Amino acid sequence: MPKTVLLVEDFADARSFMKVLLECGGYTVIEAEDGYQAVEMAQANRPDIILMDLSLPNMDGLTATGIIRKFDGYARTPIIAITAYGYSYFNKAMDAGCSDLLNKPLDINHLETMLRHYLPQ
Repeated sequence: MPKTVLLVEDFADARSFMKVLLECGGYTVIEAEDGYQAVEMAQANRPDIILMDLSLPNMDGLTATGIIRKFDGYARTPIIAITAYGYSYFNKAMDAGCSDLLNKPLDINHLETMLRHYLPQ
């Protein structure tokens, strides 16, 4: 059964590109474009992993991550922070409850490695 990825990205072009990459990798993708939608989609769909942009409208990714972590059964769900701010946000992301961090622009090989690490077959 394919693993489900919640992809949280506010830029439609970036979200579409990442969705295609993930679907080509055999993942089922659900999408959110802001922090509020991320919280709703996580609660409604129970994804296997969440790719969370940190800079989002309405509610940022750090706040959304903190809320999601409080849901029953989400203590161990991998939440990967995605940011253009670089590793200077690593500690902030970890403090908010993220499992790891990916820099933008995304390195596709690094993304694949991280998915394999957090979603072993």
